[in-house]
Amino acid sequence: MESLFAQFAILSEQALCDKNFDPYTIEDDLMKLFEVEAYKAWAAMELDQEKQVEEAENFMKEAEDHLNTAMEEAMEEFRRFEEEMNEMAKSEYDSLVSVAERARNMGKTMEKLATIAAKKYIETAVNSAGASMKSAFKAISSHSKKVHPS
Repeated sequence: MESLFAQFAILSEQALCDKNFDPYTIEDDLMKLFEVEAYKAWAAMELDQEKQVEEAENFMKEAEDHLNTAMEEAMEEFRRFEEEMNEMAKSEYDSLVSVAERARNMGKTMEKLATIAAKKYIETAVNSAGASMKSAFKAISSHSKKVHPS
């Protein structure tokens, strides 16, 4: 813009000093300079815009990388948590299976003991009944050998 004003000042000076000066020269020269200045400003703005776009793209890339890193860390933490929960669930399951197996074995043992006790009880009852019957037969047979005085 400064060169445009400087050229305008030079052309104005020539117009005042030179009687043969063509006024259209001011218009032509100034328009050319204005075009050049406008093109330079446009190129500078476009360059600045490209820089801003590149900076924005770089910022977006960094943000995307940060987001990807955060997501990977979160997924890794989730995998560790899931693995811990699976291990805890397996441990709890194994513990419950172990308790159930011990209870089943204890039930089987108690069933066997109850069966043995019942058999011994039956055997003892049969032996007792047999002994009672023998005793009763002895008593009856010893009574029949005694003579009654009548």
